[in-house]
Amino acid sequence: MRIPTDGEIRALHAKYAPTREAFDLVYTHCEIVCGIAEQLLARAFSDLDADLVRAGSLLHDIGVYRLYDDDGRLDHARYVRHGTLGYELLRDEGFPERICRFCSCHTGMGISRHDVRRQNLPLPAADYMAESAEEELVMYADKFHSKTDPPTFVSAASYATRVRRFGADKAVIFTSMCEGFGVPDLAPFVTAYGHTVV
Repeated sequence: MRIPTDGEIRALHAKYAPTREAFDLVYTHCEIVCGIAEQLLARAFSDLDADLVRAGSLLHDIGVYRLYDDDGRLDHARYVRHGTLGYELLRDEGFPERICRFCSCHTGMGISRHDVRRQNLPLPAADYMAESAEEELVMYADKFHSKTDPPTFVSAASYATRVRRFGADKAVIFTSMCEGFGVPDLAPFVTAYGHTVV
């Protein structure tokens, strides 16, 4: 499987971003998630495919662009769909399943078919769960940065509190990932990007 280069990925973001502001928000977030994933990967996970983690990190939120309207406003009400929209975008661009899945399987701590039905989510009833260790790492790294206005870094304690509202099982998954992957050091990212930590 050929993994796209950073330049190819950046060009794909530029192709689909409806505005420069959208590109800056989404692509910068993806770069930050990539940096966090690579920091965690460097600690002790040499058996993971680092190139795949990098590509998955840089592409995981590309579906967000499809939620912008013609006036450049983001559809927050249907935001949960950005993963499946990204999956479809990458599939239509000819990417293999292994790359496309980073989009559909990174939201929250994974979305199960039961979650879709119980929460009445605007998604086809299916399981959107990370399966490979690479997918799990990208999903986990994503939890430490938010594209809110203004963007912020998210501490492990803060995310642990947030995720409980989606069920005790989600909090257990996050705690397990904290133990398995370790908690990232956000200080270098705060220095580089200037976003605060919540």
